[in-house]
Amino acid sequence: MDIGIDQIGFYTPNKFVDMVDLANARNQDPNKFLIGIGQDRMAVADKTQDAVSMGINATAEYLDQVDLEQLGLLIFATESGIDQSKSASLFVKEALNLPARIRTFEIKEACFALTASLQVARDYVRAHPHHSAMIIGSDIARYGLATAGEVTQGAGAISMLIKENPAIIALEDGHTSHSENINDFWRPNNLATAVVDGHYSRDVYLDFFKSTFKPFLAEKQLQVSDFAGICYHLPYTKMGYKAHKIAIEGQDDETVKRLSDNFQLSAKYSRQVGNIYTASLYMSVLSLLENGDLEAGDRIGFFSYGSGAMAEFFSGKVVAGYQKRLRPALHARMLKERIRLGVGQYEDIFTEGLEAALPENVEFTSDANHGTWYLAGQEGYVRQYKQK
Repeated sequence: MDIGIDQIGFYTPNKFVDMVDLANARNQDPNKFLIGIGQDRMAVADKTQDAVSMGINATAEYLDQVDLEQLGLLIFATESGIDQSKSASLFVKEALNLPARIRTFEIKEACFALTASLQVARDYVRAHPHHSAMIIGSDIARYGLATAGEVTQGAGAISMLIKENPAIIALEDGHTSHSENINDFWRPNNLATAVVDGHYSRDVYLDFFKSTFKPFLAEKQLQVSDFAGICYHLPYTKMGYKAHKIAIEGQDDETVKRLSDNFQLSAKYSRQVGNIYTASLYMSVLSLLENGDLEAGDRIGFFSYGSGAMAEFFSGKVVAGYQKRLRPALHARMLKERIRLGVGQYEDIFTEGLEAALPENVEFTSDANHGTWYLAGQEGYVRQYKQK
């Protein structure tokens, strides 16, 4: 029984800061950001967009294509949680009026959480044939103004429907994983921004790639040339490119060109959005699917990494007719119609966003497009979500 990705939804907030503007404001050479980090724009979430609202928007994109009678599981993956106890998935479930019988919960493991959700969802479908599972990865990456990690921030969400006989990607059996207790990145409860050792985190990322990629090839008896593309967790695009260089080392010219071309296509959305933590890998996958020219049966590799640290490599094959399930024009329009912020405006929004504890009662208005879900405020410490 083939199990995999049947639907993919994508959302990012309606504001961004341009990397050239940010570089000039920080007295940096723009090429340090554009080339050295590999980012062009960075999505900015204002106070009306949080992990929940972004997850709702990403899911609402394809909800009318879901058979709700078959839907049995909803998992929300995030490290930008809005409550120490209650799952963010319950807010999504209420907003989208999903059936009460659905099992639902939240998963956290840095940027690995959506992959963990995918594997749980896959096992659920395998154990419950003819049922489907919905998984959402949604995050806001914050490191601080004028810090080394500032340029690797971002905001966005990916939502996927997992079911048998999927229409987009059929996951292949087998995976390789590696985990260690490592302090490369974390966020204590009393901090609104992450603590990160950038150079160490980069080295761990690459070490974990080596520890999962080559063993996967050996276990599955595959060659690098058997892949049409390899997608990576992209906290910033240059990080993934460093792993990509390891993957293609010593390969023939045709393989190098194919994988390198497809890496650039997989990074297009990341260059425009930035780091969205647990959903970054799957934004890379979507970018390749919507900007590339893949054929039925093409194999895609997935490298998932979450600081702290957990990594996994697995693969899937593109399904014939997958293009019919994608919405490239919708996503292109969403990215194009965003508001370009001045650096001062971005700094004001960022600073306001650090105030994670909302007042007991507060009301927000949104400048998002009609139909967009947003955080409308709080009543008696209960968050309120509305559709514009």
